[in-house]
Amino acid sequence: MRLGMLTACLPQWTLDEVAGWAKANGYEALEVAVWPRTGGRDFEAAHLPVADFGPQQVDETKQLFERHGLELSAFAYYENNLHPDPARREEIRTHLKHSIDAAQALGVPYVGTFIGRDWTKSVADNLAEGQRVLPELVDYAGERGVKLIVENCVMEGWHPDGYPGNLAYSPELWEWMFSLGFYLNWDPSHLTWIGIDPVETIAPYADRIVHAQAKDVELNPADRNRYGFFGKVDKGENPWDMGWWRYRVPGLGQVDWPKVVDRLYEHGFTGTLSVEHEDPVWGGDDERITQGLRIAQRTLRPLIVG
Repeated sequence: MRLGMLTACLPQWTLDEVAGWAKANGYEALEVAVWPRTGGRDFEAAHLPVADFGPQQVDETKQLFERHGLELSAFAYYENNLHPDPARREEIRTHLKHSIDAAQALGVPYVGTFIGRDWTKSVADNLAEGQRVLPELVDYAGERGVKLIVENCVMEGWHPDGYPGNLAYSPELWEWMFSLGFYLNWDPSHLTWIGIDPVETIAPYADRIVHAQAKDVELNPADRNRYGFFGKVDKGENPWDMGWWRYRVPGLGQVDWPKVVDRLYEHGFTGTLSVEHEDPVWGGDDERITQGLRIAQRTLRPLIVG
């Protein structure tokens, strides 16, 4: 197992700057954000130009990772592959294919994405649509020696009423997406707030957990007693404000990291545990963001053998 970090929390830094900081602060791998641009929402970054990735970019990227002694564990492009707007869905599909092509060129084994959801339709209709359109993406990746990995984020802010906007949030849905050929970028934080014990989801799906994200979550049951499980009705201008929980860096929330890492080891996980920093307390500027990453590293590093 390697300790890595997702680069999306530092969107204004160059990849070379992120890599240099990561190596100096005890990280071994980078999950590289490859959105086409920044600004669509928080926690996305454009750290490699995968839509225009020729031989020069391939050589420069390989040299960058060799120079810093880091592994490139995966590409991250988490967007809605079932978007209700056909034009936007096609943009996402095209850029995901660019990400796959760049991964093939660099020998990167995984590209991360979301299943997503058309929020104007029922879950049943979305699953039928996913069955129709998603296997083509899985096949495109497989033909290039790349696996598509899906993060189990609920993405409630994508739905106008705060319901799940990414139909990959539960083991029931994982089994459906596995049948289409996807793998899992497993994240315990999302499971925790929806009432699923993350540790108990590792053993049954160990063969599909090929990459993992380290994000914590802090729950406030007193606020849940007011808003209910589904969170605030009036979220103001922030569709992600559920009102009774928030993301934290590992060690500052409810996730039991010693048990998580132990169970991953028990069931043969040899991939990257990648810190995904979305902690509002340790956010807002580069100094606080990097301090949050140091807290995560100090929490997880003692648990990882080697």
